[in-house]
Amino acid sequence: MSMQPKPKRLYQVWKGSNRFFCGGRLIFGPDVASIFLTTLLIAGPAITFCYQIISKILHYEKTGVQDDQSPVLGLPVLVVTIVILISDLVFLFTTSGRDPGIVPRNARPPEADEAFDMATPSMEWISGRTPHLRLPRIREVFVDGFVVKVKYCDTCLLYRPPRASHCSICNNCVQKFDHHCPWVGQCIGLRNYRFFFFFISTSTILCMYVFIFSWLNIIGEKKNYHNSIWKSMTGEVLSLVLIIYTFIAVWFVGGLTVFHLYLISTNQTTYENFRYRFDKKENPCNKGVLGNFKELFFSNIPPSINDFRSWVLEDTAEIGSYTPNIVTDITNPKDKVDVEMGHKSDSNLPIPSILQILDYDAIDENLNCKHRHQDDVVDPLALHVIPESIVREPGESNHIWEGADKEAIKMVVDDRADDGTCSNGISAPIDHVIHVPQT
Repeated sequence: MSMQPKPKRLYQVWKGSNRFFCGGRLIFGPDVASIFLTTLLIAGPAITFCYQIISKILHYEKTGVQDDQSPVLGLPVLVVTIVILISDLVFLFTTSGRDPGIVPRNARPPEADEAFDMATPSMEWISGRTPHLRLPRIREVFVDGFVVKVKYCDTCLLYRPPRASHCSICNNCVQKFDHHCPWVGQCIGLRNYRFFFFFISTSTILCMYVFIFSWLNIIGEKKNYHNSIWKSMTGEVLSLVLIIYTFIAVWFVGGLTVFHLYLISTNQTTYENFRYRFDKKENPCNKGVLGNFKELFFSNIPPSINDFRSWVLEDTAEIGSYTPNIVTDITNPKDKVDVEMGHKSDSNLPIPSILQILDYDAIDENLNCKHRHQDDVVDPLALHVIPESIVREPGESNHIWEGADKEAIKMVVDDRADDGTCSNGISAPIDHVIHVPQT
């Protein structure tokens, strides 16, 4: 009895580069460690600002507030800062820990559609490693009355949905792929783009909030103690550091927020915008500014196509290396070189002795002929047809094979090489001309 494979959770046999936590409930990219750096860059300055506010509150409670003093940093500022900080971190982890819209890959290539193959305008074809499997690299589909081209993914073995693309970092095709964000350690796609925009927006708001109130704190200290602006800045070192930090950071997150506001208003993705896909033709996805914002913020997020906690049987076949059992199919150029050099293949098949007795020097000389026509196709594994009288029949002895046939083959090759011209004679593969002796 053959042992049945033990079922496993889908996330345990997932072919992508993702990392899973909490039993497959959380999915991250392979660079998930970067989320800790992002958290530090956000929470560090915010916590420092909160510490400064608490210090000010305790100071005024201890010394009392004079009539001519108006403290800027108080409890309301502290509460708002904490709310913005928590919201920012929630959007960060929501963006990073959910399925961005991964398209499940196929275990086998799709079947070739002969009728479609004849009609497709694409001149690039996928051989599929077999003579009978011809798939167009690009197909044209209709979306809302527009013709949209979809591309075949060699890794996932499928035609990508419109606006989908393959992320080389996560090794997945993602619906409405925007980009792979290293700061959140996840692809940004159909199912997490909304939270990504909330994340960068709240980060921008937090930077501006801390920047403004740090300046107001310095100005308030100058007014309360009648100091110069420089003396007030040196007396409030934390405020000065926060002003410099947030001023630098807001250019990044603020610029990113403005850029994505433009993308949302035109219903583009970052990937589409960088490829200038809609510069010279109408965007079929554009529904107008209001319609585009409504689609993003007020439409339901589609459920995940993948159930990472479902039970599956582990497929022992490596996805993406599908090769039918056809003898004439050469799946790798290295395999051909191995045969030509006389090495054993991975399947440990015996090497025909005819490959070991060929005069390769003479063949190489013939192949390097300077006057060969461009339409000549020379196969180093093919010989010109040998007269029938010297072909070994199954009943003949090994002595005839190793003696007369060897000399006859060498004679044919040498005669062709010494002519000074390249022959266009009929050639045939070795195993179709000469009977290989059984060992």
